Amino acid sequence: LTLSGIESSGVSPLSDTDASSENSDSNSRRRGRQRWGEDSLVSPDGKYRAEVYGHNLKVVKVSDGSAALLTHDANPELSFQEDVSWNRQVNMRYNLEVPTPPRPEVYWSPNSEWVVAIQTRAGVDREVTLVDSAPDQALQPVTQTYPYLKPGDEIPTQILRLFHLPSGKEIRPDANLIPTPWRLNRFHWAEDSSEFFFQYNRRGHQTLKVLAVDVQEGETRVVIDESSDTFVDYAYKNELRWLEGGSEALWMSERSGWNHLYRYNVNKGELINAVTQGDWVLRGIEFIDDENEQVFFRASGVYADQDPYYMHFGRVNLDGTGLVWLTEGNGTHSIEWGPERRYFLDKFSRVDQAPVIELRDALNGKPVLTLETADASQLLASGWNAPERFSSKGRDGTTDIHGVIFRPSNFDSSLKYPVIEKIYAGPHGAFVPKSFRAHHSAQAMAELGFIVVQIDGMGTNHRSKAFHDICWKNLGDSGFLDRRLWIESAASIYPQMDLSRVGIYGGSAGGQSALRALLAHGDFYHAAVADCGCHDNRIDKIWWNELWMSWPVGAHYHEQSNVTQAHRLEGELLLVVGELDKNVDPASTFQVVDALIEADKDFDLLVIPGAGHGAAETSYGSRRRQDFFVEKLLGVEPRWTP
Repeated sequence: LTLSGIESSGVSPLSDTDASSENSDSNSRRRGRQRWGEDSLVSPDGKYRAEVYGHNLKVVKVSDGSAALLTHDANPELSFQEDVSWNRQVNMRYNLEVPTPPRPEVYWSPNSEWVVAIQTRAGVDREVTLVDSAPDQALQPVTQTYPYLKPGDEIPTQILRLFHLPSGKEIRPDANLIPTPWRLNRFHWAEDSSEFFFQYNRRGHQTLKVLAVDVQEGETRVVIDESSDTFVDYAYKNELRWLEGGSEALWMSERSGWNHLYRYNVNKGELINAVTQGDWVLRGIEFIDDENEQVFFRASGVYADQDPYYMHFGRVNLDGTGLVWLTEGNGTHSIEWGPERRYFLDKFSRVDQAPVIELRDALNGKPVLTLETADASQLLASGWNAPERFSSKGRDGTTDIHGVIFRPSNFDSSLKYPVIEKIYAGPHGAFVPKSFRAHHSAQAMAELGFIVVQIDGMGTNHRSKAFHDICWKNLGDSGFLDRRLWIESAASIYPQMDLSRVGIYGGSAGGQSALRALLAHGDFYHAAVADCGCHDNRIDKIWWNELWMSWPVGAHYHEQSNVTQAHRLEGELLLVVGELDKNVDPASTFQVVDALIEADKDFDLLVIPGAGHGAAETSYGSRRRQDFFVEKLLGVEPRWTP
């Protein structure tokens, strides 16, 4: 490998002066992805480093700083500079203000002869501008602007470029198998440097593949092909692990209707076997024991007599045999591995049971001894009431819907109490508390004289694929058909729940749902506080909304919008928004305000200057939310003593 070899193939050399004139100092620092124990910009043999020069790709000889250009066709609209703002958005990061020196996105072959580089064709340059109307230690308002792509926007396009450094030749990978890419990532080289692999996520998120590229011809083949009629949850149910030896990989999939692991022969592109299977949900890999060909993992729904959301741990052979459950106590579990992972500490609890800590054997899952059982007697003596676990059948008449009930500490069974639901129905997770805590925020609301409930309806995560699919192109559903049945079932057992006075509150996706309750279910819910809601999925961040609402943007986005449905408002509404919210564009709330005014609807609006996402969780916002429900559901004028 010599720079002269590159030069002889028409790649332009740079002088030592040129090589150090643009970003040389910043790019020479070791940062970014760790691959083969080295900075991803440096070849595995440590001799060369990839950098950006005028948006083109160059290689620099580490020993003396001499350099050569690999490309000449780049420009600001078609650049080898890593698209930092896009990467942060697709990787769910919101810290967009930290400057990052220009750097390429490259992946070196193990023999240091080949380098895959990502060239990015620019998309739309959308930005959101916020007004800080009351800045600290300043009189005049100031603006803040940051990149923020939205559903339907033209996104950056990644283009694969492959270079052979000894010859200076470029091999163009066949791109026919990667149309309309959302993201190309998880690059991995074969140990003999004969081909490289990567994950391809097609925009719309119904196709997720692992592809391989032969470096000699650039031919591309499919290794793993995952598809869905609804969505492939690439953000929360996606796992690709390369096994020792390089010829096999583990892949996560919901193809059976439940989230599980599968083993593939990557050389043949063939499924070897299902590693896990059954009517339960794999939640993640703990670690892989290559020597014993086993995988340790997290899962839920594994015991029929327990809450299906409780986390448990297991071990299975890579060929799918020898499944051993390592935890068993009736509660949700977290573990801490001991030295060499021979034993582990198992801590489990429920909302109504204090933690128990056991020492368990990692070979067979058997308990060695109980180390501690927490004593909650003093907490109970103080008047504390544990939340009550409750379940009922959902809209299909067969699926159990799980939730909890909070009552005030001075609860009187002879009285009637308004019911308030604390809602968050984001499809990325499940949100009803499962583990023991001395304090839940919902309890503070209950202490004012309410019965407060939390429920995970259909459309949320961590159950079957069918359970989750309810959310697809249907975020306005928010599981309300299940929630109403659950609340009515609880009220049939507990007559203290007054269903003539039902409130609801939530923030972000929960704010969207809280308002939706009054728009689509105003016959059941009577008062709502919606904080920083993503009320129109066309206004909110691109990655979250296109994952569940799909792409292209169609009529379903319009139909699911709280803005277009604002004229259907029934009941009492308080909208809360922070003017500096960088998670959900505040315009989402203000467009609802505009539509409500247009429809001549009465509502309350609280805008908190200087507040970001979750404005209702500030001390003032929280107090105003409590006041709102005290007034609207209890019929009492709130009085606060300073």
